[in-house]
Amino acid sequence: MALLQLAGRQAKGKVYLLGAGPGDPELLTLKAWRLLKSADVVLYDALVSEEILALIPTAAEKISVGKRAGHHSASQDEINRLLVTKAYTRETVVRLKGGDPFIFGRGGEELLALTDAGVDFEVVPGITAASGAAAYAGIPLTHRELARSVTFITAHCQTAEQPINWQAYSAVDHTLVIYMGVLKANVIQHELLTAGRAANTPVAIVSRASTPQQKTFQGTLSELERLAADPQLQMPALIIIGHVVQLAQQLNWFETASRKHSAVAIESSIQG
Repeated sequence: MALLQLAGRQAKGKVYLLGAGPGDPELLTLKAWRLLKSADVVLYDALVSEEILALIPTAAEKISVGKRAGHHSASQDEINRLLVTKAYTRETVVRLKGGDPFIFGRGGEELLALTDAGVDFEVVPGITAASGAAAYAGIPLTHRELARSVTFITAHCQTAEQPINWQAYSAVDHTLVIYMGVLKANVIQHELLTAGRAANTPVAIVSRASTPQQKTFQGTLSELERLAADPQLQMPALIIIGHVVQLAQQLNWFETASRKHSAVAIESSIQG
């Protein structure tokens, strides 16, 4: 479907493709925070946290264009059209995406649409989910003794015509991070085991990373499907596979601090 054409006119505004990071508003860059506070209109994804959405000025137009499994607020063509048309009527148009817009965020597709329509744009990178979830769960994605390489993949786009080469991720000293993989945990488990990855390889699913609701579910590759079915697991969630996961038992600073804070709050409440 062709984008709306406004013949003989130039776009009035500029589109800022902005990465919101994994959820904690303090992980926004200073530039992202400044642009968000000055936005005239914000088109935001479902993965953007409520705390970050709260930073949007009340006078700004807010448009949800989020995509979640089984439910899409808007198609990609509709989002592209909205970005173009809003740029013709508003000064500062923010396209707000969870994580980083250039890592499984379709940022490139949207910028190509803007380029075709002659709309000016700028990219503001964000902390991608893999980095944010791993850091807040105490899982170094690389480690001299445990992992010499790391790969980010998405399980969402696998098709019969373009299958994932699971054999490429079977090495013992390799960390694999899987975006949008929870609903396909059974397939991931089966394929990696078939490719030769050891059944006792440590795995973690980090849920609601960097937010007060963060929870890390740990086990082994042979238990991945069971971990993904835990009723306490909330989306968004990210899967990390590799021996670096075992370090979370010592390095998971964020959830440990949260538990201590909760314990202190409960004790104070009882004493009060």
